[in-house]
Amino acid sequence: MLDEADYERDDAAPIDMLESYFSAHGWDYERQDDEVIAKVKGSWTQYELRALWRDEDSVIQFLAFPDIRVTDERRSALYETVGLINEQLWVGHFEIWSASNILLYRHAAMIDGDGGTLSLAAAELLVESAIDECERFYPVFQFVLWGGKSPKEALAAAMTETQGEA
Repeated sequence: MLDEADYERDDAAPIDMLESYFSAHGWDYERQDDEVIAKVKGSWTQYELRALWRDEDSVIQFLAFPDIRVTDERRSALYETVGLINEQLWVGHFEIWSASNILLYRHAAMIDGDGGTLSLAAAELLVESAIDECERFYPVFQFVLWGGKSPKEALAAAMTETQGEA
């Protein structure tokens, strides 16, 4: 977790704040106008994080792409899995892009006011909640895609709480 001492200020234009956040973490990133893209290593896979700012709507759209491609044979099972998972999410959602069979997590946040700013706390919440949800549900998607489990079985298996350490 970073604190405000890692930044010159505690709020900035949304893409500027996210760029600073990525930089402070030492993540590889690219900036293109109103978009910033970062690569992050998670516990299960590498994630591409992408933030897009729509000034005319004052909305920041945040996307997290786990390295998961949906096979045609398992597509309907993955749609069911996405539906079951999305029922459990309060913020954001998973979806499958139909043209490319890519699974992603998406969240949009409205930023108050004309030329609004994003605080460090809001940037951290946006980024970390996306990564956390991808990490939390990655095994579920893998159980359905490669483990031959039904969506309900995969969700139950992946969400089982373990006690102690091995």
